[in-house]
Amino acid sequence: MLITLCLIILGYMIVGKDVKPWVEKLKSVDWKSKADKVIGKIKEYAVKAGRVAVRPLLQFYYVMTDAETTTMEKALIYGAIIYTVSPISIIPAAAYHIFGILDEGAAIAFVYKKVKDKITPAINLKVDETIEDWFGPDYSVSKAGYIE
Repeated sequence: MLITLCLIILGYMIVGKDVKPWVEKLKSVDWKSKADKVIGKIKEYAVKAGRVAVRPLLQFYYVMTDAETTTMEKALIYGAIIYTVSPISIIPAAAYHIFGILDEGAAIAFVYKKVKDKITPAINLKVDETIEDWFGPDYSVSKAGYIE
């Protein structure tokens, strides 16, 4: 039921409909336990999608676990994460290739716009640490040709 409500809130927000009655139903949700469960789904997705694709989902995860994040923002984040990592999609990528990825991208972009002010340097540091833990250190070649 929680996933359905969060996806309804996400969809309604994208098309500009009132979501207050739906958000009220989520006031008593234990978001900490939901966040604990969703991090495993993000990690599974990360293995397939890579470090660049997983970055916004981790940013969302850490914003979702922040005490300052509102119930509506948590619902939007949860909906976007679940929609992105779920094999079920409105526009399936297997059938429609690039167009099948656009709906997940639209959900991510919409939620990012709503919560970007909550993505602090401390959150980005946690994201970087998690990505390094999951994928190993990120190496780049300097102008002098050395690996940094």
